[in-house]
Amino acid sequence: MTTTQDAAVTVSRESEALRDLYADWSDIMTSTPGLTMRLFRSIFDEWHQPTAEPEDVTYGEETVGGVPGIWVLPIGADRTRLLLYTHGGGFAVGSASSHRKLAAHVAKALGVTAFVPDYRRAPEHPHPAQIEDGVSVFTALLERGIAAEDITTIGDSAGGNLAVAIPLALREQGQPLPGRVIAFSPWLDMENAGETLVANDATDALISRGLLEGMIAGVLGGRTNPDNPLANPLYADFTGFPRLYVNAGGAESLLDNATRLAEKAQAAGADVTLSIAPGQQHVFPFLAGRAPEADEEIARIAEWYRA
Repeated sequence: MTTTQDAAVTVSRESEALRDLYADWSDIMTSTPGLTMRLFRSIFDEWHQPTAEPEDVTYGEETVGGVPGIWVLPIGADRTRLLLYTHGGGFAVGSASSHRKLAAHVAKALGVTAFVPDYRRAPEHPHPAQIEDGVSVFTALLERGIAAEDITTIGDSAGGNLAVAIPLALREQGQPLPGRVIAFSPWLDMENAGETLVANDATDALISRGLLEGMIAGVLGGRTNPDNPLANPLYADFTGFPRLYVNAGGAESLLDNATRLAEKAQAAGADVTLSIAPGQQHVFPFLAGRAPEADEEIARIAEWYRA
């Protein structure tokens, strides 16, 4: 397992924008009694704000495999290689719109295109609806002539869970697997038992045990066990898993979700790269185009992708 981590904790002034956004959300959520799901989702649709709009990228809307979403099309990108980007948001919030700019920065750096699906969200659609939508998009891309090894499943937070779980589901179905998997600050632990959930509680501006408890209840719906490998990939068998890149911020409560995933995959023989950014918040690549920590991380991912 390759691990990249700076020895000293140096946080740029620009990176504070993400922490400030998260702190504002936390204040709203704790001070607004009876917060409706519609307003909850509206808050998280601001997730794009810390991300600069990348240049030389166009977008288009389409339904792929029965799932609506947004195409991310960097000018000059290789149309035969693409990212299947599943957005984060606890399976309940977030959208293709809130994540299109982040997906665009990664796609542009890698020289490929991306599709960001608006998969069905909990609690209206509990597990495994989100995985089913991801598998449906992946299968449709194969039917369009894209080679499985030229597709990368990628996502952040709950979407990072899906980026890992979609290949596991494909394997169960006997289908070909993507060539690579990228997980930004993946949220995997449906048992809410991670050590950094306590150790980093004071430094994480967004994630709390209570917030996760509500999202777990919504996505599992009392029907799926929290140790189901497709809901909680920390219980999965990673034998034969694609090349895996995992990152996380050193200040976030879900840090050990990333480290446990990397350790488990490596133990099964997978090619794993783990990148921890000291002092950074949950899904710090959202700072793409604004903070050096995010831009340097995306450059590392591009180098890893081309290796």
